[in-house]
Amino acid sequence: MNPRILAADFSSETMMFMHETGLTLRRKAVFVAGICAAGLSGVGLLASVAAMAQNANLPSNPNPNPSSLSSPYYGSVTLKPATDEVLKLSLDDAVQRGLGTNLGLREAEMSEKNLHGEENEALQYFLPTITVTGNTGYNEYNLVALGFSSGVVKKFSSLIPASGTTTFSTITKADVTQGQINYTQTLFSGPVIDGYRAVRAAEKSAYYAKMSARGEVVQRVATAYLAIIADQADVANAKALLDADKVLADQAHDKHVAGVAANLDELRARVQYQQQEQTVIAAQNRLEKAEILLKREIGITPGQKIELTDPNPYCDLATRSIDDLKTEAYTNRQDYQNTQYEQKEARMELGATKQERLPTLKFNGNYGVTDVTGAGAHGTLLAMGTLSFPIFREASLRGDSTAARAQLDQVNQQLDELRGRIDQQVRSSVLDVNAAHELVAVAQSNVDLAKQSLSDETDRFRSGVDDTLPLVQAQATLQSAQSNLVQSLYQYNVAKLGLARSTGVLELQYRSYLGK
Repeated sequence: MNPRILAADFSSETMMFMHETGLTLRRKAVFVAGICAAGLSGVGLLASVAAMAQNANLPSNPNPNPSSLSSPYYGSVTLKPATDEVLKLSLDDAVQRGLGTNLGLREAEMSEKNLHGEENEALQYFLPTITVTGNTGYNEYNLVALGFSSGVVKKFSSLIPASGTTTFSTITKADVTQGQINYTQTLFSGPVIDGYRAVRAAEKSAYYAKMSARGEVVQRVATAYLAIIADQADVANAKALLDADKVLADQAHDKHVAGVAANLDELRARVQYQQQEQTVIAAQNRLEKAEILLKREIGITPGQKIELTDPNPYCDLATRSIDDLKTEAYTNRQDYQNTQYEQKEARMELGATKQERLPTLKFNGNYGVTDVTGAGAHGTLLAMGTLSFPIFREASLRGDSTAARAQLDQVNQQLDELRGRIDQQVRSSVLDVNAAHELVAVAQSNVDLAKQSLSDETDRFRSGVDDTLPLVQAQATLQSAQSNLVQSLYQYNVAKLGLARSTGVLELQYRSYLGK
């Protein structure tokens, strides 16, 4: 099986990392959004690079993709059914389709929107809350049940002028209508202030997680696109050699019939022709499976016919120092920005635990009107400020502070580790780009030499100097050289994509890195 079309399985390391690091629920959501994306290693990039490096003696990149090692596989949502028309796709078209349909990226976007909603909820704590209430109903009161003894009621009844129709009852009835507007606002609360800042930092973290997911999608789609171009070149080379083998087989047959060549030469030519037929079938199968994978990545139904309009790109990268690339990575890497905002969020959470020892000041007020049957309408007003001090919550306060401090220390360590990992990834990517570039030059030279050798052997065979064995060997050498050149070009382009991903500029600069 071609390593370029291996699909990545769900990484158990992701869940283990989340369990071991003990992230909060919000930060788990942010973390999951970043790797989905993200969710994103469907092209089996690591397997591809390692396999081709083994065939071409190129040292493989231990981590060409910063997020694919820990990201579950997510495909894209299929939007339209297949049609009879051939869909023409440029690299830009494929990338845009991938960005528009990838399920992991959509989940990252939903996570960002969810945190934006939490930010608005946290903002409400600073704003005044105004509510209006109203009610009306029939009320019956029992004075004795309200605390008036029967003696008090009788004494009060004696104060009422005697009348033939007037009696004083302990049961009173009335229609009561009330309307009231309420106002409440937190004027000062340290935990509320730092909590709001923490939510804002979490939202920023989710934004960079989404951007990291976008870069992951670009890398997957571009790699799948380049894999098809490489497989198309393999198929074209294999078919060209098949046509040449057919001509040689016919010539060997004619010479054998004419009695100027042995039967063994004809058998060799026919065996070579049939072996090349097998090579064509295998290359065509790899191409069709690579096309299915690209369709999966960009949300096209597998039965849709496609045609790639961009040729195999090739360009040399300008030489840049490791320090410049690292500086660019620290500035543009979304996962690095994400972790920095996680650090800020953890600092705000720690600050909120310290602010819990400070007093909280609130204001409450209301104004209402109550209308009682027979007594008329009366207004009510309340304006009250509340200042609360925490007197003794030491165990809870210390526990919150210790947990927040541990979380901040953990994020600081993760940020330090990420700096070192970025350094390692940039250096590894540069080594892969340089080695792949040298391989391309050597592979191109080998193709030129193999073509010249095959041309010489063909002339010698036609003139009767050599039999078919040297000719078959020259054909096999050319086929191997052409296949190595195709794989070297693919490897070089993948290495350049890995470098762009390592420096955090893949989405914006993938065309310049590929030479489009």
